[in-house]
Amino acid sequence: MGENTHPGEHELPEAAADQHSPGALADTLKKAAGALRDAEVPFLLCGSMACWARGGPPLVTKDVDFCVKADDAERALRALSDAGMPTQRPPEGWLYKAWDGDILVDLLFCPAGVPVTDEVLERGDELTVMSVPMRVAAVDDVISTKLLALSEHSLDLEQLLQIARSLREAINWDEVRVRTEDSPYARAFFTLVEALGITAPREVGPSSRVRSQTFSAAAAKRRER
Repeated sequence: MGENTHPGEHELPEAAADQHSPGALADTLKKAAGALRDAEVPFLLCGSMACWARGGPPLVTKDVDFCVKADDAERALRALSDAGMPTQRPPEGWLYKAWDGDILVDLLFCPAGVPVTDEVLERGDELTVMSVPMRVAAVDDVISTKLLALSEHSLDLEQLLQIARSLREAINWDEVRVRTEDSPYARAFFTLVEALGITAPREVGPSSRVRSQTFSAAAAKRRER
């Protein structure tokens, strides 16, 4: 077992399966959420499953994503390991991984350069997901992070457009726009959703300030690079 895995665990799968429907992920979602809850690790369901839980499209995804604070990440990883999941600390430095069979569980603590903070956790809502109560990330945070993760090597807008169409009334578009306006890929996305009539064009006027301290601080760091 390599240095990035917990000793005593099974060998890691060679690769996660390409896609699973939310229904196929139910057992893994319940198992992982239960392990984190029993270990008293504060967490949010995030990613595309968070959007699905909020009434978004029935997306097909390859993993289950949870957000935890960086200070809690090791404890969260140990909880999944204790639940029988092989675990790994990838070199990226912003997430940990675990496997339940061929289903991947991601523990995100700084996705797209945006740290998971108490503020982010507090913006989540307590929802019942697949009969299990858990806190679910705010849709503005999910879509902002997905937009900030876009790059010339990862520019698939299909999922983002599905989320935007189905949750358009729940998204604070002005806030998301300001959070992501330094990304040329996010600006291109807004041009597209405006042309498709998913959201109205931005009114001409002074730029708004980001209300989220976490996202504002992350944007300041990006500008310093």
